[in-house]
This record gives sequence, structure tokens and C-alpha cells, in this order.
Amino acid sequence: MSLKHFIQITKPGIIFGNVLSVAGGFFLASKGHVDFGLFLAAVIGTSLVVASGCVFNNCIDRDIDVKMERTKNRVLVQGLVSLRLALIFASVLGIAGVGLLYTKANPLAALFAVIGFVIYVGFYSLYLKRKSVHGTLVGSLSGAMPPVIGYVAVSNSFDLAALTLLVMFSLWQMPHSYAIAIFRFNDYLAASIPVLPVKRGIVVAKRHILIYTLAFLLATLMLTVGGYAGLSYLAVAAVMGMYWLYMAWSGYKAVDDRVWARKLFVFSIFTITALSVMMSLDFQAPSELLLTYAP
Repeated sequence: MSLKHFIQITKPGIIFGNVLSVAGGFFLASKGHVDFGLFLAAVIGTSLVVASGCVFNNCIDRDIDVKMERTKNRVLVQGLVSLRLALIFASVLGIAGVGLLYTKANPLAALFAVIGFVIYVGFYSLYLKRKSVHGTLVGSLSGAMPPVIGYVAVSNSFDLAALTLLVMFSLWQMPHSYAIAIFRFNDYLAASIPVLPVKRGIVVAKRHILIYTLAFLLATLMLTVGGYAGLSYLAVAAVMGMYWLYMAWSGYKAVDDRVWARKLFVFSIFTITALSVMMSLDFQAPSELLLTYAP
């Protein structure tokens, strides 16, 4: 047992991706007036809650992780950290994260962190992942919480921009997750996890990927249409979204579905990273909004 093992069960890669989305929501709401103390509280608090959810997920998934090539060497599967210690670790992380958001940001940010945690651990990990083809859709809501937490940490209100972020990031999760399920098809099949490609076939999954990618593209444009982000953000969102949509469409002609799905998955990460960066940089500042709506 070592510090490395405790870090591994928090899934650092997932935490890093969520930090980017928290920053995107935070800077979008800040409109150029950044409170760095609040920013650190939002990032660290959200990261702790995400880490807690990931550790709980590792605890819950031990029986199916052992059946999957990708996960059979995970720390808890190998018994390198005891279940009891992992559960205590997860609980401490979660309490600390929610407490930090509640005291240093606001209760609304803490509430969305709790909602995301309950959806991911309670609804998704404990039940829907194993029982329902719709588990991915429900789980996508938890993945969309970090940018909303970042946004409401500043705004202290759930407005149209926060709703747009929730919809955007939920929609993004769907083709991203289905792509993983296609190129990891044998793993999900071995573990009897009813993801869409396994349950209803890869052709059906390709159709869903195309529909969700189109919906995601339209949702990303709403930040500019709603007056929250600028034209540079709009240009990047349009270009990245349309190319991702083209990649999704090309799946119908793919010679090797798994190679195509892996490329789609990788580009999905580039897309959401680019949008998180652009919404951080190309927000509509208050003066710009006044100019826009001045008579």
C-alpha cells in the first residue's frame, strides 16, 4: 500500500478533465473579474468530490473490473488497498469537497456537487450501469455538473447559461461514452454491462452518436446566441462541432469500427477542451453586454 495507490483510485485523468470544465464555467461567469481564492475553492472542492465519486465507483465495480482487460489490474481488484480503507478515504474526500464548496463558494455550488455525486454513485454506479441501457444517459448528468459548479460558484444563480452548460456537457458525454463502449466492446460484453452497442448493436449506437453529436453542436452555439460568449468562441465551437459531426457520420463507412470509435473518442476530448478554454477566454463582459443592448 502506498500513496500512489490512493492517487490511482481517485482516477486523476478524470479529475484533470473536470478541472478544465470547472474553469470554463467559472471564467465564463466571472466575465473578466476573477476572484482567484474563489477559483481555487471551486476547483479544489469539485476535484475532491469527483475524486470521492471515483473511489466509491472503484469500490462498487470490483466484481466487474476483474472481468475487463482494461480494469483487471486496478488497485482494489488487486487488493492493494483494503475496501474499508478505500471507503473511509472516499468519504473524507467527499465531505471535504462539499464542505469547501459550501463555506468558500456558496451553498448552490455545494448542492450541484452533491447532486452530481448522488447521480454518479447512487443511480449510475450502484444500479443503472449494470441494469439499464439508459445508464449512460443518466450518468451523463453527473459528468456535466463540474462546469455548472464553476459557473454558479461565481453567479450564485442557475440561469440560462448554467442550463446551457448542463445540456452541452451532458450531450457531449453520450457520443464520447458510446465511442468508448464500441472500441472496448469485448470488455463490456465480458462484464455483461448493458451499454447501447452491446445491448442493441453497433449500428444503432452509430445512429445515436450522430444524433447526440448534432444536438451537442447546436447546444454549444447557444452560449453565443444567449449573449454569454463571443464570436471567437462561436467560431471554434462551430468548427470543432462540425468536424466531430463529420467524424460521427463517417462511422457509417468505417472499415474498422473500433479504430473509428477510438478516433472519435480522442477528438471528443480535444473538442470539449477547446470549448472549455474558449469560454474562459471569450466571455461577454458586462460593458459588451451594455453595448449590445443599449438603445
